[in-house]
Amino acid sequence: MVNEKIYMSSTDVTEHEEKALVRAIRSGWIAPLGPEVDAFEAELAEYCGRTHAVALSSGTAALHLGLLTLGIGPGDLVLTSSLTFAATTNAIIYTGAKPVFVDSDESGNMNPDLLEEAFKTLEAEGIKVKVVVPVDLLGKVANHERIAEVASNHGAVVLSDAAESLGATRNGTSAGAFGKAAVVSFNGNKIMTTSGGGALLTDDAEFAQHVRYLATQARQPVVHYEHTDIGYNYRLSNILAALGRAQLSRLESMIEARRQHRLRYRDLFQDVPGVSIFGEPSGVDGGDTRDNFWLTSIVVDEAEAGFSASDLQQSLAEVNIEARPLWKPMHLQPVHQEHRSFADGTSERLFQTGISLPSGSALKPEEIERINAVIHNFLESR
Repeated sequence: MVNEKIYMSSTDVTEHEEKALVRAIRSGWIAPLGPEVDAFEAELAEYCGRTHAVALSSGTAALHLGLLTLGIGPGDLVLTSSLTFAATTNAIIYTGAKPVFVDSDESGNMNPDLLEEAFKTLEAEGIKVKVVVPVDLLGKVANHERIAEVASNHGAVVLSDAAESLGATRNGTSAGAFGKAAVVSFNGNKIMTTSGGGALLTDDAEFAQHVRYLATQARQPVVHYEHTDIGYNYRLSNILAALGRAQLSRLESMIEARRQHRLRYRDLFQDVPGVSIFGEPSGVDGGDTRDNFWLTSIVVDEAEAGFSASDLQQSLAEVNIEARPLWKPMHLQPVHQEHRSFADGTSERLFQTGISLPSGSALKPEEIERINAVIHNFLESR
């Protein structure tokens, strides 16, 4: 029906996932942990080029435990991307630390030059920063070579927020393989899903083991319940891990479906002045990147195009097609007004001029035709 809602990134599940869930249920391993979790962690680590993966209840949980394992707590400052979803900064605040926001470059990812400025400014004030949390925005890997160099020069380590970029690469390296550790998300709207869920990836066995320890209520290895640390109930269930294994086996085909949407949108807007595909070209920051095409977004120069991103979003909403602005930068959020930022206006401009369009791998041919028709008619009417 024409009025059925089309979402930006609906969950893509098939009979393959159904069979995996039935297999897990029939195995009797219903509670958290079990053989599906073990297998999922091994397969995910291999896919991402890491030695260890820890499957958790969310990407936010992975960030939280990663920060705790790096020794972050009250009194610490953590440098992080401003152009991101709130979960990134929430995890920092969970530890008792405070985020310091760094603006983006034109790719939407953290600007390494502003990161350098932030380090120097804080060090001049006698403030030592131990951890940087850059975010891979909307499926494109950040300039981790520069970010890692800057962080290392100032004695800090990188915890990469790759929640949106699973399956993407930069200079041949997987999104999940950057930093001391990286986190990915399997939320329902991500490139692949475990309904809810996430994982932490690292090459450090002790790091992975400490995350597992904290995620299972910090139980000591004795027959009775003994606790010397505060722990968390953050482990992924065996059933959801089975879903993740099925999704991971289909990930490349789901990425390809989203890539086809990117190509279609590129064709739709290629002759429209003032409109560009967000984050392209891939070499904007000197890196050879393979996007995972999680969301295709456009940036609209209203003066040139004759319409705004908001105009297009409203036109789509009127016919029940979901589209959204880019993330509102964290340094502009009311809840973070007390926190410092190093911003030059780039992320604010991208928020005002950007819009993300339906990009899910589960889009049906008739839904694609409907989206195309609505956008075409909108452009024709301007």
